[in-house]
Amino acid sequence: MLTPFPVKNCFRLLCHHRVPAAGFRTPATHGLILQSISSDVYQNLAIEDWIHDHISLEGKPILFLWRNSPCVVIGRHQNPWQECNLHLMRQGGIKLARRRSGGGTVYHDMGNINLTFFTTKTKYDRMENLKIIVRALNAVQPRLDVQPTKKFDLLLDGQFKISGTASKIGRVAAYHHCTLLCSTDRTALSSLLKSPYQGIKSNATPSIPSVVKNLLDKDPALTCEVLMNAIAAEYAAHHQIDNHITLINPADETQFPGIRSKAKELQSWEWTYGWTPKFSVNTTFHVPHGQAHLPIQVSIDVKKGRIETCNIKAPDHWLPLEIGNKLNSSFIGSKFCPIEATLLTNILLRTCPDDQHLHSKWNILCEKLRGIM
Repeated sequence: MLTPFPVKNCFRLLCHHRVPAAGFRTPATHGLILQSISSDVYQNLAIEDWIHDHISLEGKPILFLWRNSPCVVIGRHQNPWQECNLHLMRQGGIKLARRRSGGGTVYHDMGNINLTFFTTKTKYDRMENLKIIVRALNAVQPRLDVQPTKKFDLLLDGQFKISGTASKIGRVAAYHHCTLLCSTDRTALSSLLKSPYQGIKSNATPSIPSVVKNLLDKDPALTCEVLMNAIAAEYAAHHQIDNHITLINPADETQFPGIRSKAKELQSWEWTYGWTPKFSVNTTFHVPHGQAHLPIQVSIDVKKGRIETCNIKAPDHWLPLEIGNKLNSSFIGSKFCPIEATLLTNILLRTCPDDQHLHSKWNILCEKLRGIM
C-alpha cells in the first residue's frame, strides 16, 4: 500500500536525539519502507546520504526504493573516462553521477529498480537482503531461476546478471544498495558503458563487464511496479513491520533539512570528476599534412580532475616548438574537460589573431584533445 508524504512524524521517531524526545514515548515504528517520487539521480543519492547521516537505525531498518531517468552512476573510486562514453552521454544529455559507495559502473533508467537496505553496522547483511529479493521474485513467478552469487550479484538462469551490489559501511550505520533490471534499455546500457578512450593508465577500481538480461524479457508480468510491491511485501514480512510504502519527496527541505546541499555536492564537478584517482593519458593521433598524416604524441597526467602535466609533441615543421610549449603550459592546472579545452584554445588564438594558418592547426589539435576528454 502506498502512503503519501509528509512523513515528518515517522522521521521524528527515527532521528538521532541526544536527549530522549517526546516521540520516543509513543510506540515507535520498527522500520520503514520508502519510495522516492523523484527520478533525479542526485536527489535520490542525496537521500541515501541523509538517511545514513541522520537516522538512528537501531532496531529500525529502512528499505528505500527509487528509480532514475537515464544516467550513468560510477563507484566512489572509479575513473569515468575509463568506465563510460562521456562524449555519447553529453550528446544525449545523459547525467553522470558518482555515488558514495564503491563498486562498479551501472546504467540507470526507469526500467531499473534501485533498492537500498539501511541497517546498523552490526546488522549489515548483503546476502540476507538478496534472499529477500529472490523470495519476492519467486512469489510473483515461482518458476523463475534467480540465485545470488558470492560476489553478491543476482543471476538469472545461471548466466544473466540482473542485479549488482555496492555498499557503504559507516561507524554505526551501513547501507547495501543494488539494482534490478526489469525493462532497461539494453542498447543504451551497452553503448554508454563502453569507453572509447585509449591510453589511460590508472589505479581506479575497474568495472567487470557482464552479460545482462531484463526480467521483463523472461515474463511480461515482471514489471517494475509489480516487483517493487512484491519486494516491499517480502521485506515487511521478514522484518515484521507494516507493509506500507511511504512516498517521499527528496527535494523537500522541510522533511530533510540540508538535502539540497547534499544533492548540490553530488552534482558538482569537483565530486563527479575531481574525485577521480590520479591517472595518465598517453596516446597518439594523426593530423592531415599535405597528402600524408603526421603523428602527434600526447602525454597528460591528471590529478583531482585537473591537468598536472601536459606534453604535446608535434613535428617542428608543423608546429614550432615555442608554440607547442605555450600550448602545453596553458593547459596545466585546467580541468580535464572539453569545455575548458575549448576556452583555453580560444584564449590562445587571440594572442596571434592574424595567423590563420596557426589558427587552423590549433583548432585541429583542440578537436583531437577534446576527443580524449
